[in-house]
Amino acid sequence: MSECIGVRFDNGPKIHYVEAPPVAPALGTHCVVSTRRGLELGRVRTEPVDHPAPRGYFVRGAQEEDLLRYRDLLAKVEGLKWLVRARARQQGLKVKIVSLEFTLDEKVLLVNYASERKVSLRLLAQILRGYTRARIEFLNVGPRDQARILGTLGVCGESSCSSTWLQSFNVVSIRMARDQQLPLNPSKISGPCGRLKCCLQYEHESYKELLRGMPKKGSRACHKESGVCGRIVNLNPLKGTVELRRDEGGTEEYRADEVERIRGGGARG
Repeated sequence: MSECIGVRFDNGPKIHYVEAPPVAPALGTHCVVSTRRGLELGRVRTEPVDHPAPRGYFVRGAQEEDLLRYRDLLAKVEGLKWLVRARARQQGLKVKIVSLEFTLDEKVLLVNYASERKVSLRLLAQILRGYTRARIEFLNVGPRDQARILGTLGVCGESSCSSTWLQSFNVVSIRMARDQQLPLNPSKISGPCGRLKCCLQYEHESYKELLRGMPKKGSRACHKESGVCGRIVNLNPLKGTVELRRDEGGTEEYRADEVERIRGGGARG
C-alpha cells in the first residue's frame, strides 16, 4: 500500500490516485503529476490515503507557467479538433471525433473517437503530425464515455452523473427498470447517451428488498378478507400494495400482505 492523493483531471469526474509527496498539497489546488502518458495537470481532490495501485506520482504544485501552458494547449487542441473533424468528413470516414487531449509536456496527444466499425485512422494521424511532434494515441470510446467527456444534462435538469461524479460504469439491466415498475419505453429509461440510465442502479437494491415477499406481477391471487380473486396487474413496492384485476371486472388495490397467491395460477410477463 502506498500513501496517495486523489487527483481529478478535466476530462471527467474520475479520481486518479498518485503517490503523495512528503508534505500533502492543499485540497482544491492544481498540481502536476506524472502518469504513464507523461506530465498532466490535475486538481487535488482528497487527503492522503493508502491505495494499493497508484497510477503515477506527484511532481510539484502547479506554477503560473504550468497553468499558462495548459491554457495554450487547450486552445491548440481545440483548433486541431475542428480540423480533424473537417478532414474526417471530407474523406467520408464513419467516425465521430469526440475530443483531443495533450499531456502538459505535449509528448502525447490522445484522440478520443467513436466508431461502430473498424476504420483506418492513418490519414488523420498524418494530418496531426503536421502540427505536433507528440505521439498520437487513438482511443475508441463508448456512449457513456462520450457523455463523461462532453458533458450532458439528465432528465433531472442537472449535469449527468457520468460527467460530474460517477467513478465507474456498472452494468445496468432492463431488470432494474422492471423491478422499479418503470415503463419499458426507451425514451423514458435511456439517458442522453442512448444507454439505460445509470441512476436505475441507485435504488435497485432497495426495490429488491421491498419486492421480497410480494406476489409476482401476472400471478393469480385472492384477497384474504373479501375472497375477491383475480390477476395481479401492478405492484406498488413503495406503498406495499398490489393492484388486482378482478375476474368479474374492475381493478382494486390491496395491501400486499392481504392477498394470497393461488398456487398453480401462473405468472405472465
